[in-house]
Amino acid sequence: MPTPQELTESFWSALKSDMTVMLGLAGVENAHTRPMAAQLDGEHSPIWFFTSRDASLVNNVAQSSKAFATFASKDHDLFACLHGTLVVDNDHAMIDKLWNRYIAAWYEQGKDDPKLVLLRFDAQEAEIWQDASSMVAGLKMLLGAGDPKQDYKDSTAKVSLS
Repeated sequence: MPTPQELTESFWSALKSDMTVMLGLAGVENAHTRPMAAQLDGEHSPIWFFTSRDASLVNNVAQSSKAFATFASKDHDLFACLHGTLVVDNDHAMIDKLWNRYIAAWYEQGKDDPKLVLLRFDAQEAEIWQDASSMVAGLKMLLGAGDPKQDYKDSTAKVSLS
């Protein structure tokens, strides 16, 4: 079974590949999570998001910087819930570093577009789950071997990301 360190490494690898999280603010009335394209600078926190000045996340971040994100890998073999803080951080050096053609397609005036906002999510902790319902787990069930509750328990970890 994977160690917490292996689950953490699998999470960063899957996020780098799949890039989409549901991001939201804690404690903000009527706030909903939004699908956001995650940008990474390496394989660790912070996680960066390009968005628009008129986005509800930007408007509400002043009310609460406590944020959370949920993640499901495309093949649904890894899931995570992250907690941390979200702030506006229009660091021009980071905008330059993360800029790509997919981001550019949304901003008519490029990196200097007045509606461009860069959000920084400082993920502090996470709970990560690896799908324990593999073919091996299924075979074990058919043969009456193994304990599915134990297999699941060994495939989850609460980890610090800071």
